[in-house]
Amino acid sequence: MKSSSRATAANVRQLPLSQTNQLTEKEIAERIFAAVMDHRLPAGTKLAESVLCETFDTSRARIRRVFLVLAERGVVELQSNRGAFIARPTRDDARNVFQARRTIEPTIIRDAVQRITDRQIATLAAYVKLEAAAGKSGNRRDVIHLSGTFHITLAEFAGNPVLRRFVEDLVVRSSLIIGLFGSPHLSSCSQEEHRALIDVIAARNAKHAPKLMIDHLDRIESELELNGRTEEPVDLRRVLTP
Repeated sequence: MKSSSRATAANVRQLPLSQTNQLTEKEIAERIFAAVMDHRLPAGTKLAESVLCETFDTSRARIRRVFLVLAERGVVELQSNRGAFIARPTRDDARNVFQARRTIEPTIIRDAVQRITDRQIATLAAYVKLEAAAGKSGNRRDVIHLSGTFHITLAEFAGNPVLRRFVEDLVVRSSLIIGLFGSPHLSSCSQEEHRALIDVIAARNAKHAPKLMIDHLDRIESELELNGRTEEPVDLRRVLTP
């Protein structure tokens, strides 16, 4: 029995690195998503199955499951007989998403003012500190993620689980839009505006809070570059290999 165990261990040690350290489907999906958020995979990029299989040393079946996960998140569009492409949200898509957020989130912040606790306010402030740190280090993807987390957490603290689910879906959609069409240059506007939202919540100012939220969402939408950028051929291997 001991001899058999030693032989098995030896066989594992002799396997190629690609087989012992193969990425999970979730990790592959996150790597593609990160490349989108970092402006390394532009909208409309074709995700060739053969190239991804080679890049991640995996099967077509696993890559197709990754595509399904990313399609559910709105990151990838699956086209019949053509394959998978990085989603290409339109100007109308962006307008609709932000219009929906302007409809829902002023109500959420007004409700939050009425019921939020000091500890919950501190939690929101902690997210803003992390967001500021990510911005200072130039980590655009984390800034977008933490900004979205701020809004989802605020919706949770407002106490309406239905609205919270709506916000979560809209934040995922708008994060993709911001990742693809937001300015590649980080600014501190989002963090400063989040701090202002926290201040108005802490002051229990239910009258001013909804307008401040609308102004914040308007500013984000106004910075989108929806006319698109010049798309150059993308080397998927180079972009997705650490």
